[in-house]
Amino acid sequence: MAAGGLGTCSWSTLSYTSHFRVQTSSLVVKAPRGRLVRGRPLRQSFVIKAEVKYVNGEEAKQLVAVEGYSVVDVRDTSQFERAHIKSCYHVPLFIENKDNDIGTIIKRTLHNNFSGLFYGLPFTKPNPEFVETVKNQLPPESKVLIVCQEGLRSSAAADKLDRAGFENIACITSGLQSVKPGTFESVGSTELQDAGKAGLVTVQGDISRVLGAILVCAFLFITFFPDLAEKILALIPV
Repeated sequence: MAAGGLGTCSWSTLSYTSHFRVQTSSLVVKAPRGRLVRGRPLRQSFVIKAEVKYVNGEEAKQLVAVEGYSVVDVRDTSQFERAHIKSCYHVPLFIENKDNDIGTIIKRTLHNNFSGLFYGLPFTKPNPEFVETVKNQLPPESKVLIVCQEGLRSSAAADKLDRAGFENIACITSGLQSVKPGTFESVGSTELQDAGKAGLVTVQGDISRVLGAILVCAFLFITFFPDLAEKILALIPV
């Protein structure tokens, strides 16, 4: 098409690869004295991103055994050591937070007195080297099955790896807690589905779970409504 009588644009044929569609064109411009000047080729790329597969335990087993998927476990070290799939890669999405600034110390203390005590959850922060560590062990064209305990961390990890160029990613819906015993050959002191259980809830069961919830609610109430909490405490006979 001519633009104000100054030039025309012609497009070459389309060429395709497995995941990219590349379109090449040459722009022809008409110079003031009637000469035609051929411009540099223009390239436009359209990337079609692959979707992350979400599978159940049996389907995940097939991906590993039949299709050659490598397993990347993104859980924290404590859960990984309790139970993990044999021969998997361990690259935690979150790592233990050992920072010693005053804000972190306060948060860590509160965490250890509640979630850490009752549920055995470590105080963590995002792993800044997560993507780079995975790429050092597996090339982007690898088929990767990402696993965690509940399914949330694996989804977040899949998003990071997808943006980093990995094209064949799968996750287990609801995580390892939904995998039946014996589905994978595992290593550790417990079954894969029980690796997330720790803290007082494993000792006292439902009683500790209810008590922990009450203490957390009481702490939040005192934190956000200190004046009202003080009035309520004043009504309790000493």
